[in-house]
Amino acid sequence: MSTIKKDYVRPLNVKTGRVDMNHGAGGRAATQLIEELFLPAFDNPFLRQGHDGAALPLPAAGRLVVATDAHVISPLFFPGGDIGCLSVHGTVNDVAMNGATPLYLSASFILEEGFPLADLKRIVDSMGAAAREAGVSIVTGDTKVVEKGKGDGVFISTTGVGVAAPGVDTSGANARPGDVILVSGTLGEHGVAVLSQRESLAFETAIVSDTAALHALVADMLAALPGREGDLHVLRDPTRGGLATTLNEIARQSGVGMLLWEADIPVLPQVDAACELLGLDPLYVANEGKLVAICAPEAADAVLAAMRAHPLGAHAARIGAVTEDPHRFVQMATKLGGRRVVDWLSGEQLPRIC
Repeated sequence: MSTIKKDYVRPLNVKTGRVDMNHGAGGRAATQLIEELFLPAFDNPFLRQGHDGAALPLPAAGRLVVATDAHVISPLFFPGGDIGCLSVHGTVNDVAMNGATPLYLSASFILEEGFPLADLKRIVDSMGAAAREAGVSIVTGDTKVVEKGKGDGVFISTTGVGVAAPGVDTSGANARPGDVILVSGTLGEHGVAVLSQRESLAFETAIVSDTAALHALVADMLAALPGREGDLHVLRDPTRGGLATTLNEIARQSGVGMLLWEADIPVLPQVDAACELLGLDPLYVANEGKLVAICAPEAADAVLAAMRAHPLGAHAARIGAVTEDPHRFVQMATKLGGRRVVDWLSGEQLPRIC
């Protein structure tokens, strides 16, 4: 994001103005959009360098972690959040699931011609607030505009950079037979909240997205294992495809099986009822503020206690165990005393969910 002197007179009409092709053309209109809308929301010394990139200090120790994500959610605004805060939380969490502390973000915007500037400002302000709350800086970015009818309002792509401490490795290939499977809270709120807005559904009890940045929770979990951080084997956030798909991915990477206990998997009653009404399984519904942790059995109590002590892990639960299984099946012991296979998500259950 570059800056030039403000030798134009008329400020952006944020109340009633709309994005036009000039805002993505790299000229004065594009610079005005940056200086009057993006810069106030994201302001930090790195962004003010004004280059097509950011010069960042290297960490003194540890290793760099980079994650990138694209956000195409519909609708753009939903109960509990919007595409702006989601684009920050999603990438911050991808970095955090590598056991790293997120530091910096880049952001690229694809805007559709005619999109209201008021809505764009609302999204950008939400991004800025989410970044400040997470303690990360949006240090560089880009904006492009496509013709009306060739986009869907706003698409946002973010890339995050963080630092993982020495000895921390939470790869999906690290699960071992005998490990304990933990989840940080109730499942399915994000997907149901978005779908309720999309389909104009009204529930007796409001369902809001759980979108949140999880790196502070991860830090507390690691701090609960001083000198034994390696006992926290796997971290993942169950976004698209939900818990079921996430666990199948880990089982395949690690070459293990898993056994879940249905009675111990936390789901809010209103989410359970909504899923039943809509013909959905909460295990496959997206989350944006929950994580799955797989740890050594001797570390499980300490990690679970640390999770429950954090506001984002108050409803954390032990939901299963890793097993030896050459077929890499994820199975569930049901409330009725039987077993069933929890397979991969087939097809797109909820499109445009994040």
